[in-house]
Amino acid sequence: MSAAARKSVLVVTRHAQPGRSLARAALDTTLATAAFDQPVNLLFLGAGVLQLIPHQDSSAVGVRNLRKVIDSMPLYDVEHCYVDTDAAQRHGLTTADLPSGAILVDVAAQRALFDAHHHILGF
Repeated sequence: MSAAARKSVLVVTRHAQPGRSLARAALDTTLATAAFDQPVNLLFLGAGVLQLIPHQDSSAVGVRNLRKVIDSMPLYDVEHCYVDTDAAQRHGLTTADLPSGAILVDVAAQRALFDAHHHILGF
């Protein structure tokens, strides 16, 4: 595939996991994009950072924990996982809670991410 055909994609997830199909849709879209050999990054923004809480039990709402999928993203050539610094702090997440290789980004870095990608998909 030519470099021109490989447009970078940023998938932005803003919803907490339990009971939200949008959280799963964001991860599925990320994996599907990577499967088609497109450069893809994932940004957890706002309440989306709640998907990163380790060892969540979401069985009460009848959904599977998405953290295992998130942790496996590097195996599927997802280039980077970015995390909203302000939201992580607001929800009490520490770097130890984040997936391996996650990059904390402030508002300025988030703007740069949006500017650096050809396509932005929000969920």
